[in-house]
Amino acid sequence: MFDGFEELYVRTRDTVIHGRRGGEGPPVLLLHGMPETHLMWHRVAGRLAERFHVVATDLRGFGDSGKPPSSADHAPYSMRVIADEQLEVMRLLGHDRFAVVGHDRGGRCAYRMALDHPDAVTRLAVLDIVPTGDAYRRADRDFSLGFWLWSFLAAPEPVPERLVGAAPRVIVDHMLDDLAELPDAFSPEVRAEYTAKLSAPETIHAVCEQYRAAATLDYQHDEADRGNRRIRCPVLALWAHAGPVAAWYDPLAVWRAWADDVEGHPVPAGHFFPEEAPDETIGHLLSFLG
Repeated sequence: MFDGFEELYVRTRDTVIHGRRGGEGPPVLLLHGMPETHLMWHRVAGRLAERFHVVATDLRGFGDSGKPPSSADHAPYSMRVIADEQLEVMRLLGHDRFAVVGHDRGGRCAYRMALDHPDAVTRLAVLDIVPTGDAYRRADRDFSLGFWLWSFLAAPEPVPERLVGAAPRVIVDHMLDDLAELPDAFSPEVRAEYTAKLSAPETIHAVCEQYRAAATLDYQHDEADRGNRRIRCPVLALWAHAGPVAAWYDPLAVWRAWADDVEGHPVPAGHFFPEEAPDETIGHLLSFLG
């Protein structure tokens, strides 16, 4: 699915990050969401690689990247630590400055990187999210029912770990079928790969730790930055045209509270539009990335 791409295993300070890279030109880092891996970019990466040097990675805890031990405060799975690690990967690959495109959880890593390391991120594209702090600040009945995974996976260990471990395919299929408008966009092989990667006990624990960190440290970091730090680089916000982000928020207004240079568009597909609507996604990204 990544013809012409080189597979990577990059040794960082704490673990190993897996991914692929290909193409020549300005560097672009692609970051995936839940319940996926870097595989989610298989319909986008090749086209971007015609003009850019594309790096697509598995976040720590996901896919074939390492799952380092966590701690009582969940700090090893905070987006601050995860973003620092992705920056380390890019520097080890020879890229001190680069664009970042993040979907879902990867988008949270991407905007945290832009806030914490403004000299490294040249352009930021966030796909179908608002910042974690805004999501929790505005959480209501619709949020609690629609995004119940945020509460479920953040529940104390070991309950979510055991329940997900008993039926990982149920979680994968529920997310792909419930949040997508075009569930047929996911082939049986892709569904099987996402399920296989989510089935390992250490992966399930790492994913839960990431959601626990979101409810605590990530929220705290966003609130500390609110009104004090802004994203300096240009920002592209894309969102599913009829999904929760479109229904619950004014995405452009939310992101303009965090950055001065923001553009954005709805995409005629569900939450997983890099897979559901790759042509529209590629068009927006190419126009934005230059």
